[in-house]
Amino acid sequence: MPKRISRPRSRNSASEVRPALRRPIAADGTVTGYTGKQELGQGIVTAQAQLVAEELCVPLARVRIIAADTADTPDEGYTSGSQSHPTNFNHANLAQAAATARQMLVQLASQKLGVSAAQLSARDGAVFLTTNPAKKVSYGELIGGKKFSIALDPNAPRKAFAEWTILGKPIPRVDIPSLVFSQFEFVHNVKLPGMLHGKVVRPPAVGATVVSVDEASVANMPGVLKVVVHKNFVGVVAQRPWQAIQAASRLNISWTSGSGLPKQSEFYEAIRKQTPVRDALLVDSGDVDKTLASAATVVKATYHHPFQMHGSMGSSCAVADVSNGKATIYSATQGAWFLRSSAAMVLGMDPENVRVIFTRGSGCYGHNCADTVSYDAALLSQAVGKPVRVQLSREDEMAWENYGNAYVLDDHAGLDTRGNIIAWHHETWSPVLGNRPGGSTPGNVITGMLAGFEPEPFRAQSPAPPPRNFNNGSNAIPSYVSGCVNGRCGGVGSIKSERVLTHNMISPFWTGPLRSPSRLQNTFAHECFMDEIAAKVKADPVEYRLRHLSNPRIIGVLKAAAKAANWETRQSPQAQKVGSLLIGRGVSCVAYEGDNGYSAMVIEAEVDTVSGIVSVKRIVVAVDCGPISNPDGLRNQSEGGALQGVSRALGEEVTWDDHKVTSIDWRTYRSLPLGFVIPQIEVVLVNQPNEAANGAGELAITLSGSALGNAIFDATGVRIREIPFTPDRLKVAFEAAAPRAKA
Repeated sequence: MPKRISRPRSRNSASEVRPALRRPIAADGTVTGYTGKQELGQGIVTAQAQLVAEELCVPLARVRIIAADTADTPDEGYTSGSQSHPTNFNHANLAQAAATARQMLVQLASQKLGVSAAQLSARDGAVFLTTNPAKKVSYGELIGGKKFSIALDPNAPRKAFAEWTILGKPIPRVDIPSLVFSQFEFVHNVKLPGMLHGKVVRPPAVGATVVSVDEASVANMPGVLKVVVHKNFVGVVAQRPWQAIQAASRLNISWTSGSGLPKQSEFYEAIRKQTPVRDALLVDSGDVDKTLASAATVVKATYHHPFQMHGSMGSSCAVADVSNGKATIYSATQGAWFLRSSAAMVLGMDPENVRVIFTRGSGCYGHNCADTVSYDAALLSQAVGKPVRVQLSREDEMAWENYGNAYVLDDHAGLDTRGNIIAWHHETWSPVLGNRPGGSTPGNVITGMLAGFEPEPFRAQSPAPPPRNFNNGSNAIPSYVSGCVNGRCGGVGSIKSERVLTHNMISPFWTGPLRSPSRLQNTFAHECFMDEIAAKVKADPVEYRLRHLSNPRIIGVLKAAAKAANWETRQSPQAQKVGSLLIGRGVSCVAYEGDNGYSAMVIEAEVDTVSGIVSVKRIVVAVDCGPISNPDGLRNQSEGGALQGVSRALGEEVTWDDHKVTSIDWRTYRSLPLGFVIPQIEVVLVNQPNEAANGAGELAITLSGSALGNAIFDATGVRIREIPFTPDRLKVAFEAAAPRAKA
């Protein structure tokens, strides 16, 4: 029986509970690490295996990782927000558990070999006398197959970076062979004995509720076993998937007309005026208005960012078996323990009787419908007392997922007579509804609300109270300000007159985390605005940024990206012209979440002034996330993030009419299409072995929109302040700019 390393059941905090180590090593020397951070396609399981192998001094082939099964693994909260690396690779959790195990093994070997622990070393799953390697004892001989329990020792020594032999190496992802040879089991492939199939019926309009359901309308259809109605949740269970789909499409349901939706063309202006609001001040030096009034020049700009969706290539799926007072749910959730608690609420069961087994689905990049479809499957299974598989249709997924937030962003800056920024005011408006379900709010997603649970309440607050602590988790605070709150400064810039004010209001649509939530939108505004100011004072965009930065790590990535891109110092705009094509470049940088990784990007793009089509030709991105655990994985994350950011910048936008969402398939929601010409991408890795481990998964995507917007400006001299940069939007901007240019 494989043994395990267990860690604290904590939500990203190793200080809450000290873990026990029990049965970590099998008789054959195999090591099993149990983790709460799961593999979502980002490569974390490979890096975790490297970590365990490194700290325990065993070959990588002897390590396996089991993730996010509530029957066995620790609760480490959500796998999200670039937190898997910081959680496990610093001095806590998996890293410290492995170090504690190694320390214990050396102590056991000391007793067995009759020498002091200081005379021993560990390598290849054995402890040996340093001066006589032939005198050794294997881990399997020491504890293989035995039960034991010890507390995590926070002082157990970690291996130094200079001693790494497995960590820091570009190990290929351990799941690639099974993926390539179709041996990998996704949640879509789970099959249980006697499994049935379900199809949910979503409302025809936002806010619509059930009036009546005519179950007789499908009673005689082949394979139909049950119509399930629970408050406003409606679904069909059948023997086969197609039977369930057909029955759901023919089920006669009467709905109310719904709540209606605001006009999309007026939405950005409407949310500025919407009440009630929740206001928050993130920084406020108290002198911004006075400094702006005395500034030699004041620059203002407004930016718009739409609702965007996750648009997972494979629609969400789950399998649930709710019978005999127990529930087992196979789910691609990002938070197995949270789903356990919230699913128990939906089912009216005790959490102890619910087991969630994480099973990978399609890429989520934030909170897609994995939890939603898990509730769907659980409710339908409970109704029939047998296992039920549910896979959402493309429309069900796209019309009802929790979208990435729309934003209106205002930036004001005051400049002195030399063109330096002396004051910065940033103000945002963003509607919210729901979020991740957490452990107690299943109503944060559509199925939970249809089943009778309310989303987390919207707590209005206006005016905003003074900030208490520096927190830049949303990147609403520009990288160029000091970030001073209550006498402590946490920013990475030098501008001391600073104010950041945010406003939330109730959204007409479900909202939730989408890769780099809020950070992408705020950085789009900050970095485009910084570029606008640099152009106004006729400064080089890189030099102008460096002039206002103070932190060496963000300065380091900015210089590294510029060097790798062969950046030539000059003012912007300054395009190269080839026929109707204009070629430009743009730069962007960020201290992600203030201190959880640093990145800079340069994009070179072609703009066709006739068609309005933008083609990204080259992307250079520099990343600093502390010590690099796996350079291959880091490059993969950076390349994928950069491309996903380009997709969101060029075409992605949720659309709607008076009653419903209309972007419900790949024709109406425009991500990068198949056949898209991949730009040249170069990733510059800035290794910082003496720093804490930071996140990496959301660094590159945070910068793509702003770097591309700045490249378009450099090429055309026209500033586009609204994402996505569609051909139609660009052509309108070019036409509007033409008379001004002639004048």
